Amino acid sequence: MAPVPISPIKVGHIDDVQELRKVKPTTIPERFIRDKAERPELASILSSPSNIPVVNFSKLINGNNRDEQHDEISKLRTACEEWGFFQVVNHEIDLSLLEGIEKVAKDFFMLPLEEKQKYPMMPGTVQGYGQAFVFSEDQKLDWCNMFALGVEPHCIRNPKLWPKKPAAFSETVEIYSREIRKLCKNLLKYVAMSLGLKGDVFEEMFGTAVQAVRMNYYPPCSRPDLVLGLSPHSDGSALTVLQQGKGSSVGLQILRENTWVPVQPIPNALVINIGDTIEVLTNGRYKSVEHRAVTHRENDRLSIVTFYAPNYEIELGPMPELVDENNPCKFRRYNHGEYNKHYVANKLQGKKTLEFAKIPNKNSSSKGLHPVPHQEYP
Repeated sequence: MAPVPISPIKVGHIDDVQELRKVKPTTIPERFIRDKAERPELASILSSPSNIPVVNFSKLINGNNRDEQHDEISKLRTACEEWGFFQVVNHEIDLSLLEGIEKVAKDFFMLPLEEKQKYPMMPGTVQGYGQAFVFSEDQKLDWCNMFALGVEPHCIRNPKLWPKKPAAFSETVEIYSREIRKLCKNLLKYVAMSLGLKGDVFEEMFGTAVQAVRMNYYPPCSRPDLVLGLSPHSDGSALTVLQQGKGSSVGLQILRENTWVPVQPIPNALVINIGDTIEVLTNGRYKSVEHRAVTHRENDRLSIVTFYAPNYEIELGPMPELVDENNPCKFRRYNHGEYNKHYVANKLQGKKTLEFAKIPNKNSSSKGLHPVPHQEYP
C-alpha cells in the first residue's frame, strides 16, 4: 500500500458540505467560492443538456451480425475522436446491481459524520472519506464529499478504509467492480479495433490493470453559481466509467469547443470517458476531455466512478502503429506508476497533468517532469 507523503501537507480546515448544509443551509464559506473566471454561468447550469454519442454494447459484441457490429465500432470511433465521452446502453450489467451500489453509496453518505470519519482521506492521498487533491490552506474546495477505495490489484487496497457500515457495502463493491472490470476490458477491445489494431492489444499491454472506485455526493447548494461540485480535470486513467444516481440532478459537464456542455444521463446507461493514458497511447488521436461537476440549488446528486488503468509497472508511450510523418510522436515514454504519482500529487487543473508526458517544444520548459513522492491510484 502506498505510504502517505513524506512531508506533511497543511490543508487548513475543510468543512464537510453535508454538515454545513444541515447547520447553515444558506452559508457558503469563502473557501468554496470560486474566482469569477471559474464560476459556472447560470445559463450553462440550466441550459439544455447535450446529446453525447450513445454506443449500444450489445451490437458491439454481436459477432453474428458483422454489418451491425461494424457500424457500432464506427460510432465508437467517432465518439472517441470527436467527443472523448459516450454513454453505453445494453451493457449487460444487472440493473439490480446498479441499484445496489447506489443504495450502499447513499447509505454510507447518510451515516453520522463521526462514523464516516473512521475512514479518513489523509491529505495527499486519494483513498478514504473526505476531499482529494487538496494541497494548501488557501486552495478552493469542491462542494462535494468523496469516498474512494483502491480495488485491484489487492496490493493497492487499504483494508482499514473499507467500511463496516452499511453491512452490504464491501460485498456490493466487490461484485460491482468485477462487472465493471469486464466491461472495461471489452470496451478496450473495441476501442483497439476502432483504431485498426488487434482487439487484445490493450489487455496484453496493461498487465494486471489497476482499478479504483470513487463515490461522490453533492448536497444541494444555495448558490450553485458560486461553487463547483468538482474542479475541471481530465482523468489519468485509460477508461473511466461513471454511474449517475437515479433521479439525481444533471451535474456532469464536458468542455466542448470551449463551452461547458451538460450531460443528460440516459436511464440505466453508463457514461464512459477516455483518460490521459489512451490519449498518450493513441498519440493524441483519441483525446481525454476536460470535465467538471456543478451543483443544484434544491437537489442532491450521487455518482459512482470507476477508474481503469494499466499496472504501475508498465512503460507507456504512443503505439508505433499510430506514429508516422504526418503524426509525429507527441509524448515521451514513461512508467505509468511515475505518471500516477505525478497525477495524484497535483490539484485538479484541467489537462495540466498531461504535460508530464508531452514532448516539449524547443521553446517550452521541461519544468514539472521531476520525480514526486510515491502516492496512490489514478
